Amino acid sequence: MMFILAVIALFIAMVLVLIRLFVGPSLYDRVLALNSFGTHTVLFIGVVGFLNGRPDFLDIALLYALINFVGTIAILKFFRYRAIGDVRRDTAETDG
Repeated sequence: MMFILAVIALFIAMVLVLIRLFVGPSLYDRVLALNSFGTHTVLFIGVVGFLNGRPDFLDIALLYALINFVGTIAILKFFRYRAIGDVRRDTAETDG
């Protein structure tokens, strides 16, 4: 019973984070909401795996957590530098 309440609370929190994702006034609010949604999803997968008696769901949750972390860093880097790979600087900009 307690884990079912945890799933319901996680689902409500995920809905609230989605509202913040679409309403958020700034880019960083939206990125934070997206990262928070990923964290809630990892918790949701873990609890659902426990309820179904499937411990292999924890592996999926850990993989999703790593993808969420790398994706958040990539999004922030893209909006900071407008490129995901190495940023090439012109010599005229560094000499001045």
